[in-house]
Amino acid sequence: MEELEQSETINTKKGVFFIICSAFFFALMAVFVRLAGDIHFVQKAFFRNAVAFIIALGGTIKDVRLNGKEAIQIPKGALLFLFLRAIAGSIGVFGNFYAIDRILLSDAAILNKMAPFFTILFSYFIIKEKIRPVPLICIIIAFLGSILIVKPSFNFTQMLPTLTAFMGGVGAGLAYASIRKLSYLKCNGKIIILFFSAFSMLLSVPYLITSFNPMTWQQTALLCGAGACAAGGQFSVTAAYYHAPANKISIYDYSQVLFSTLFGFIFFAQIPDFMSIIGYIIIIGMAIINYVFNTLKGTHIE
Repeated sequence: MEELEQSETINTKKGVFFIICSAFFFALMAVFVRLAGDIHFVQKAFFRNAVAFIIALGGTIKDVRLNGKEAIQIPKGALLFLFLRAIAGSIGVFGNFYAIDRILLSDAAILNKMAPFFTILFSYFIIKEKIRPVPLICIIIAFLGSILIVKPSFNFTQMLPTLTAFMGGVGAGLAYASIRKLSYLKCNGKIIILFFSAFSMLLSVPYLITSFNPMTWQQTALLCGAGACAAGGQFSVTAAYYHAPANKISIYDYSQVLFSTLFGFIFFAQIPDFMSIIGYIIIIGMAIINYVFNTLKGTHIE
């Protein structure tokens, strides 16, 4: 019994380590994206998705060699949710990349972290997962906290970047709910990534054909670095949830906000204002309450 408890402790520690690594990689990805300079966000997103596509394609080819054509078969009813995941995921990536170039990295990170709350909402409609009162209250209060960061005003141009970051979080939430549905349908994870990456890249093609911005080798290297960090984040988060259940480690994903705040200050001298900091506290506070509630209930909805 003691050996089993010790093994579980070790695995949880590994899970925490990997989830913090993923937060670090995603925060560093945002730094590379911003350092790449005056390049359209669609072009930047293309590089991010291209790296994921190449990795997923390699994994899919390997699966086909091992298991034959069965490895790429799409289960009945999955195609609709593959498209939904791809569309919502593209909104999430484009919204996040648009915001990264225009607002504080920490603001973009925390608004993207609204995704778990929206996953709860969308999961109710997509897979009929019930929403308990406590998570629902957390969603409402977190939404109010996001308003402090978005800072609604009649100057639409001024609030557009933060609003876009918020919509990116909404898109990511819908994408995660779609992935949950696809997991129930037993859809291959590499196919999900491959489909999304290819779809998002195709959305970028019309812009690249008509308005491609020539890049220096430094900009190309930075965007490749952004893609590599995005891949590192994906691999790390996968390893994290392999070693430990979500209800023990998911809260540590919010360390990305700390990394983003630190990187924003170091690389771009960014300091969040008072209202944004209050918004951070509210959103992270609601995430902690939701985490504790679901842990005590023995179920974690993300």
